[in-house]
Amino acid sequence: MADPDILNRLYAVIESRKGGDAADSYTAKLLSKGRAKIAQKFGEEAVETVVAAIEDKPDEIASESADLLYHLLVLWADAGVEPEQVWRVLEAREGTSGVAEKAARTADGKNSKA
Repeated sequence: MADPDILNRLYAVIESRKGGDAADSYTAKLLSKGRAKIAQKFGEEAVETVVAAIEDKPDEIASESADLLYHLLVLWADAGVEPEQVWRVLEAREGTSGVAEKAARTADGKNSKA
């Protein structure tokens, strides 16, 4: 079984690439282009994941999902969002139905389009 801590380790590598040489590191290059470009790349990977899902290609879904997660972590790193912050939000939502959780966000004025 693969180690689920891989996302934390990948995030640490991404963080280590901040300010690095863009000629030597795709991550450093992407970070140097700014948040709009990082978000664009994340969106592109999301679309590619959706296409793989629609085409019912499990191996491509896995590959595109890996790309999607990588670009999400780059976005977090650029925005100063630590994985632990996201894990805490997920943990707080654990055991709460999606309908109830969304209703609570709406009541708190934190409604999303999800």
